[in-house]
Amino acid sequence: MFLEAQQLTTDNAIGDGRVVLAFEYDGRGFHGWQMQKSGVRSVEGELSKAVAKVANHPVDLVCAGRTDAGVHASYQIVHFETPSIRNLRSWVMGINTALPDDISVHWAGQGAEDFHARFSAVYRRYRYVIYNHAVRPGILRGQVSWTFRPLDEVRMHEAAQALVGEHDFSSFRAAGCQSRTPVRFLERISVTRKGDFVVIDVQANAFLHHMVRNIAGALMAVGNGKESLDWIAAILNERDRTVAGVTAPPDGLYLVDVGYPAGYGIPRAECGPGFVRPWFQRDDNHPIEPTHIHPKKPMPKL
Repeated sequence: MFLEAQQLTTDNAIGDGRVVLAFEYDGRGFHGWQMQKSGVRSVEGELSKAVAKVANHPVDLVCAGRTDAGVHASYQIVHFETPSIRNLRSWVMGINTALPDDISVHWAGQGAEDFHARFSAVYRRYRYVIYNHAVRPGILRGQVSWTFRPLDEVRMHEAAQALVGEHDFSSFRAAGCQSRTPVRFLERISVTRKGDFVVIDVQANAFLHHMVRNIAGALMAVGNGKESLDWIAAILNERDRTVAGVTAPPDGLYLVDVGYPAGYGIPRAECGPGFVRPWFQRDDNHPIEPTHIHPKKPMPKL
């Protein structure tokens, strides 16, 4: 998960203020990150209960970015407030003991007073993994997307470059997206193949609701020859969701990195997911330094 190994030490005191957690989860069994009505399982709901047991009081979690039902995270960040003090090992091992098997906390640290898991982040990075084979997967079912139509990853990569930079991404925005603006700065996007797997790797300052899945769906239409190379640029300029095609399934989508200024001391991610990491050169799994950072917004009061 991390570029540098994080030792589960017992010689530190973390708490009496803001605590930060880094964790991963398999999204197949959840209706997304956000707490849902009673009886509907969410990542926030399960993690909140486990953290509360160790902190010995109810907690409100703030995450770096909400994920939808079925979406995974190999690196996710949250913070919460607590008067309790524990060491790193106690936070991590204690929370994991109280968690279901599809969530695992890997690190806990003291958060600065002005640290905010969402608003302090300067970028997010996702990978979308597609199994491109005539026969659907069995073992990786729910962990990768699947299409039986042959994909040309070179065409997909070339077409995707039209998205790089600051744009109005209304064509790739879900109808129910609540963001105040559709403008985002997309730092980098690449499409690569390893055997029967095609991986879309994308980083931006932030993402709109369903933005990555809508981009993936559009790129697959280019990759299978249904649409032309210049179609991505054309629909981007239309700023109209109805012209951009289908939303790709959530199965293959992973939040793999969230970047923060170095002064906050958040351990940096070695991008996953684990089964994908060996397909890339080591540098490809390292964080990508953003070239464009929007002015920091005032942190909202909790």
